[in-house]
Amino acid sequence: MTEREKIASFLDKNEIKFQVYEHPSIPTIEDALKYWRNIDSAHCKNLFFRNHKGNRHYLLIFDYKKILGIHELEKKLNQGKLSFASEKRMDKYLGVKPGSVSVFGLINDSDNHVYVFLDEGLKKSEKISFHPNDNTATFVIKMDDFLKYLELSGNDFEWLEL
Repeated sequence: MTEREKIASFLDKNEIKFQVYEHPSIPTIEDALKYWRNIDSAHCKNLFFRNHKGNRHYLLIFDYKKILGIHELEKKLNQGKLSFASEKRMDKYLGVKPGSVSVFGLINDSDNHVYVFLDEGLKKSEKISFHPNDNTATFVIKMDDFLKYLELSGNDFEWLEL
């Protein structure tokens, strides 16, 4: 079963409705913009960090239009010095490859190790979109269903003003 099929199955099983938009591989936001034009949702950046000791991992989700510096994030998140997680850590904790980090990777985090930070501004969105751990599609879900997904993931999360 592919990652996309795994996520679709999880969402279906939990009665979370979603729309799928197919597109070529889009590893960066810049590449994605031309395919997102007709998708009515808030599009997100998903960044995966580790702390300086490498024993804590964080997924940060925020509107793609925002630009945040790492030092600003360190102050906001209050988790000490941060660095981007390696490809090995992405695979271990989220089951994803670079260019495919997504909140849907939480279904692969069986130990609920990853802590999630979300941009408070996203709460205003009726719909929100992510790729399904595979950057050749975009899944769009309603915000209420997204919150249901987060609760079902079992991972701790918090909203922050970014």
